Amino acid sequence: MAQSHARPAQSVDEVVERMRAIGAGLDPADGIACFNRMHLRVAALVERRITAGEVRDPAFVERLGVLLANQYFDVLDAAGAGREAGDAWQPLVDARDDRRVWPVQFAFAGTNAHLGHDLPLAVVETCIERRTTPDTPPVHEDYLLIGELLVRAETEERAAFERDIAGAAAGAAGPLRHLVGAFSTARAREAAWAATLSLWQQRNIRPLFDATLAAVTAGTALAGRLLVTPVPGAAPAPGPAPAPVGGSRRAGGAGPGWSGG
Repeated sequence: MAQSHARPAQSVDEVVERMRAIGAGLDPADGIACFNRMHLRVAALVERRITAGEVRDPAFVERLGVLLANQYFDVLDAAGAGREAGDAWQPLVDARDDRRVWPVQFAFAGTNAHLGHDLPLAVVETCIERRTTPDTPPVHEDYLLIGELLVRAETEERAAFERDIAGAAAGAAGPLRHLVGAFSTARAREAAWAATLSLWQQRNIRPLFDATLAAVTAGTALAGRLLVTPVPGAAPAPGPAPAPVGGSRRAGGAGPGWSGG
């Protein structure tokens, strides 16, 4: 398995290059590769927005993106070393070689873990480092911008899925549409912000912080298990990454983003 480097990434540029290298080292059908392709498009778009001056606080957004990506790289390192990747990510890691799971399921399972678990922790850590708060402008505004880029990537994944499912066996189409339709990046983004505010308020009360994080992690893990449910028939081989909407350099209930039906 492709691994990240031991040294944490320091910039969004480095994050993008590292994710490209990770993708090049993975079988395209690997479940982690399916998520990596989707997240690489988001990271490249964030990099472009920062360079174009389209975020209110570029230093905050860059640091948030780096801390968020480093959590993902830690997951890769753990999985590559045969260690547990953490409850939020373990469903994707465990299912990554199951060819009954479709690429879109892997992509959304990774997004679920990254948004539901990693993002609240990254926002809290970035706010502490930069001596600000989630309620201080323009933190939430920039958070929403990043969320919009994730929603854009989700739209691209759904478009590719609809093309792939046209040739799926009749018994697979219904369950697949149910699974894919039940996840929403927009809902996950809202749930992640709520978790962020709770964790921020509890950051100095460790028992409460740990209890809230445990609940967030458990919900994210449950949603991840549901997202990688195998469906009848083999999934198609992943095609080329979808062309990003608008152009890019490249590329609830059970848990955050899970609508339950």
